[in-house]
Amino acid sequence: MNNENSIAIQNEHVVHRDDVGARLGMWLFLFTELLLFGGLFLVYAVYRHLYYEDFKIAALSLNTTIGTLNTIILLTSSLTVALSIAVLQKGKRQLSIILLMLTDVLAIIFMINKYFEWSAKIHHGIFPGSEHLLGLPEGQILFYGLYYIMTGLHALHIIIGIVFISIVLVFVSRGSVNENNYVKLENAGLYWHLVDLIWIFLFPFFYLIQ
Repeated sequence: MNNENSIAIQNEHVVHRDDVGARLGMWLFLFTELLLFGGLFLVYAVYRHLYYEDFKIAALSLNTTIGTLNTIILLTSSLTVALSIAVLQKGKRQLSIILLMLTDVLAIIFMINKYFEWSAKIHHGIFPGSEHLLGLPEGQILFYGLYYIMTGLHALHIIIGIVFISIVLVFVSRGSVNENNYVKLENAGLYWHLVDLIWIFLFPFFYLIQ
């Protein structure tokens, strides 16, 4: 009997260490992502200081309505993924699945809006390497270059987030991620919150320059 109790305690410790390691690994990964975008924001800040008027003029061409809508969409998706974790912890698996599906749908809507926004810019000849863009003042060229790099990199993270959440959604539906083992869902939520946080900075930096 003592041996069985000892084995059970050891198994609990192994699971605990795995969960802690998984969470720590995710936080370290998120830290590297913050360094990446932090460097880009620093570059943006320097060039915005040097070419403030050009940045302001270029920002006027961006669609603030779509930017605002996408901000609302991502904030809502952060809420849905957070709620999915909370309800799963209470054993409400089906509701958690619905909330995760809603998170994916909101992310896809964000990408559709971004597609139309980028398409409009490309249609007007504003894209990296275009003759029209190269004919603009240097500050505006830098603005659009940073716009495409930073929002494009963010869009890539959105796509990765959709895949990540979809994989966890499958685990939840199969029951392998549940109220007693939800670290994968927590990590997916952390990643998604980071994606949303980055956009919260991108939106005012590019769309709300005054």
